[in-house]
Amino acid sequence: MTRVAIVTGAARGIGAATVDALVNEGYQVVAVDRCRDIAEVPYAMATPAELEAVVARHGESVLALVGDVRSASDMRLAVETATRHFGRLDAVIAAAGVLAAGGPLWEISDAGWDAVVSVNVLGTRRLIQAAAPTLIANGRDAHSRIVAVASAAGSTGLYHLTTYSAAKHAVVGLIRGVAMDLAQYGVTANAVSPGSTRTAILRASADVYGLSNEEEFAAQQPIGRLLEPSEIAASIAWLCSPAASAITGADVAVDGGMTVS
Repeated sequence: MTRVAIVTGAARGIGAATVDALVNEGYQVVAVDRCRDIAEVPYAMATPAELEAVVARHGESVLALVGDVRSASDMRLAVETATRHFGRLDAVIAAAGVLAAGGPLWEISDAGWDAVVSVNVLGTRRLIQAAAPTLIANGRDAHSRIVAVASAAGSTGLYHLTTYSAAKHAVVGLIRGVAMDLAQYGVTANAVSPGSTRTAILRASADVYGLSNEEEFAAQQPIGRLLEPSEIAASIAWLCSPAASAITGADVAVDGGMTVS
């Protein structure tokens, strides 16, 4: 039986790599991305062409859907699309996220704060809220899965990134609460927390700190290099597998040792 997943933030970065990893594990995937910019976010969002490129790599195994994770109706549509087009839904991965509002907290505008919190936290809630009834209906033995991409910032404080850190702490807390709510139904919920990974968010972080190149972040990690999106995606795919049945409510650090000390 082919398993089916929804991945948000799927047009590039960790989201796109997660689509690749899940398809390699035999999944069919609804790949969701907003594909248009957000005024308060100081870098370009993914494009429709990038989302279509993800689909093109996998043919009929992946279906693209343009949608905003902050919209309850868009996330309901994603669930409906998965069940209608592929016949079922087994896993949802909340990989959509943004970084904005750099600087000390007292200088952050409400609009900047709201942009970060709405995409990272509300977006995760919207996806889970839309998918939970279907995942519960699969039954206790179906190995249904929820995975959210948090961050090393979800367990530490980062200079001039209070908004992002607060949002990712909230994602971890949300997942832990959801894991308790869903345990009786056999649905697991976990977070994966990347360290400095070669993504658009890391480039935006470099701008916050006035760095000329995001490669300078490699020094934060004991392994001495940046992470690749595929490395985060491999852990997400494993958490979606039957092998991870005993893990729920966890925050899995995939951070090159960044949060060891």
